[in-house]
Amino acid sequence: MKARILTRTILLVSFVSLFTDIASEMLYPVMPVYLTSIGFSVMLIGILEGMAEAVAGLSKGYFGQSSDVLGRRVPFVRAGYMLSAFSKPMMAVLTWPWWIFLARTLDRLGKGIRTGARDAILSDESTQENKGKVFGFHRSMDTVGAAIGPVLALLFLWAYPGEYKLLFYMAFFPGLVAIGLTFFLKEKKTQASPGKIRPGLLSYLKYWKRSAISYRYLVAGLLIFTLFNSSDAFLLLAIKSKNISDTGMIGMYIFYNLVYALASYPLGALADRIGLKTTLIAGLILFSGVYLCFGFATAIPGFLLLFFFYGIYAASTEGISKALISNLADRKDTATAIGFYTSFASVFSLLASSLAGVLWYTLGMKLMFVISGSGVLVAAVYLLLVSGKIRQE
Repeated sequence: MKARILTRTILLVSFVSLFTDIASEMLYPVMPVYLTSIGFSVMLIGILEGMAEAVAGLSKGYFGQSSDVLGRRVPFVRAGYMLSAFSKPMMAVLTWPWWIFLARTLDRLGKGIRTGARDAILSDESTQENKGKVFGFHRSMDTVGAAIGPVLALLFLWAYPGEYKLLFYMAFFPGLVAIGLTFFLKEKKTQASPGKIRPGLLSYLKYWKRSAISYRYLVAGLLIFTLFNSSDAFLLLAIKSKNISDTGMIGMYIFYNLVYALASYPLGALADRIGLKTTLIAGLILFSGVYLCFGFATAIPGFLLLFFFYGIYAASTEGISKALISNLADRKDTATAIGFYTSFASVFSLLASSLAGVLWYTLGMKLMFVISGSGVLVAAVYLLLVSGKIRQE
């Protein structure tokens, strides 16, 4: 049974994601420190990340639609992972601001190129009855990489304190493994859209009008959620505000990723039994509870408990939402449907983090978490109310 569900292609795509996340998460904890050390101000770092996310947002929709129009997946997946891998050592080769902007933008462009096509491959390799398992397994492998990466970074910096540039070079190697694995992927015959070879940069926006009403109800709810789902950096800042050490902070981040990784496949299997919508809404309610409590935690045990439930929330929503979207879209539009959603989600995530920053600065940490948690609860209630309208057409 498991062998039939987890095909060779699903395993390959999942291991590609695992090695890519090892590379990315080796750098995540040290990126702000490194950028500061080469002369970037906090404002310049904000501009850099905002620009990178804008590129990712636009490209996810465009390249998702391009994959559907051309009827091809593997070239987009391979090119996307290549760009992300080669951007890592680029960050260390030169430290000129324009070069750093170029490298960071290429990394996010790579994510934009591959996301829709990769998720379409996962959808094509599964059935409606096992979408939760397939997307859950992929998220699990992806998140295992997100847990391994910071551990490797901690060990490296313990042995070589302050050698940030060398760490960027080291991060290239797991990325290289990911690229190599993409060459074992085989293109599956899909139907190209007739009469249109080169879609316009923003033509994917037209998908909203021709998409199923179920898709629109779902994506509207997910985007309300995304508008209140700020960067995980705010969770780490909350920990630091309680005078917990950097090692303790990174350790909790690793713990969260381990919970996320271990829970993704079982919760995906549960979602196939009880319903993707039910699991997704339960995950959003859990997120709301975590955020409502996060600003009031004061010690490591409390933070660990909240991060445990935060990992369960992530496992209940990340892969599940894409599995549900792929069920609501025509097969020929899978990458476009996912690309449209992830494109807007990138923009809304940027708005969410900006809003959280303003709330933290003006109203304080506790109220920021309370407002965010309340907003997500509104999204969960909305999805609960329209749940009957979100169904396979």
